[in-house]
Amino acid sequence: MVKSTAVSVSAYLAELPEERRAVIAPLRDLIVRHLPAGYVETMNWGMICYEVPLERYAGTSNGQPLGYAALAAQKNACSLYLMSLCEGSAREQTLREAFREAGKKLDFGKSCVRFKRLEDLPLEALAALIASTPVETFVAEHEAARAMAAGAKKA
Repeated sequence: MVKSTAVSVSAYLAELPEERRAVIAPLRDLIVRHLPAGYVETMNWGMICYEVPLERYAGTSNGQPLGYAALAAQKNACSLYLMSLCEGSAREQTLREAFREAGKKLDFGKSCVRFKRLEDLPLEALAALIASTPVETFVAEHEAARAMAAGAKKA
């Protein structure tokens, strides 16, 4: 699917082919059920996004809301973006272990889990990961990462 121009989640879901909607809609429902308070569901970047609203945190470098997770049907697969999974983090290791324990193949890179079918995912583990990071924690981790990056540039 080409990048969507839908302005609402319902419009995005309606424009998906039935086989993609059958994958994206239930995963969206799972995310919404487990999303910590304070994040909002929006359409941004051509996909369904779960963000920290600018009213709550405006300190982003691009003026856009701070993205926590996103969900998209793309050309060859579906993608679940989990921005709280920094490379080498405990959360990333939890995700890798959940896939291993479920006997599922993890296609993962740059905070993006790629999959074709809902059955390709350890849904309970994903629900737990989504639920695991309150807004305050995510913002604090974001600010710490930015400070570390700024310090590395000075060195």
